[in-house]
Amino acid sequence: MAAATRPTPRGAEEASAGEERRVLEPGAAPFGNFPHYSRFHPPELRLRLLPPELLQRLFPNESPNPRPILGLDVGCNSGELSVALYKHFLSLRDGEAHADAARELRLLCCDIDPVLVARAEKESPFPGALTFITLDFMNQRTRKVLLSSFLSQFGCSVFDIGFCMSITMWIHLNHGDQGLWEFLAHLSSLCHYLLVEPQPWKCYRAAARRLRKLGHHDFDHFRSLAIRGDMANQIVEILTQDHGMELVCCFGNTSWDRSLLLFKAKQTQEIISSLNH
Repeated sequence: MAAATRPTPRGAEEASAGEERRVLEPGAAPFGNFPHYSRFHPPELRLRLLPPELLQRLFPNESPNPRPILGLDVGCNSGELSVALYKHFLSLRDGEAHADAARELRLLCCDIDPVLVARAEKESPFPGALTFITLDFMNQRTRKVLLSSFLSQFGCSVFDIGFCMSITMWIHLNHGDQGLWEFLAHLSSLCHYLLVEPQPWKCYRAAARRLRKLGHHDFDHFRSLAIRGDMANQIVEILTQDHGMELVCCFGNTSWDRSLLLFKAKQTQEIISSLNH
């Protein structure tokens, strides 16, 4: 897929009609592309678990002209959480950064749903810092082109940090066990650090139940999944045992019972000790 473009007036009407249908049938969003996701999982309830100085501690300013910290937000929906993350980590209040905000942050935010991406792009208060694109992350060819294009602007081949917030279940349901394994493999190869919020297994059952209630076909892989149970632990095992990452810290659980897990590609004992304290 390509980067999203602003819809024409007719396209906007069709997009609006599509959103109305999805509001009426929220369970019919097969990729988690709910049109008003932040209403039932507000960004601030996640952010209160994350220290605002996290990125400053992970990426200290060690040169007079440092490049921006590069972040990848996979499954950004309509951008509310992306914007909230940006403001939170730069300690932004009313658009002004605190004096101790050490480095700039640039986020590449992607989602499979072009309607949501168009809305995120239109409503973003930080168009120079947040880039929104339509992307099926499991499409290897498109993923490589779009991510490389962004990274090359900064002379980099990987992101400093990736955000995967309540996305793993949708990958798992739509692409199966192998798809989840490959998704985590791609992410771990693209990011020095990775912040993951896995959905617990009860969310899988609820998603399948919503589809059935609406008369839709079940997810193709739901009944055949072998990776199940404690999904946070399953994802920790895949990332640490199969993909060479290390669990740095668990920041706790959200009010909807999802863990916020920080992983690193290579061990840095000083950072681990600091975060644990």
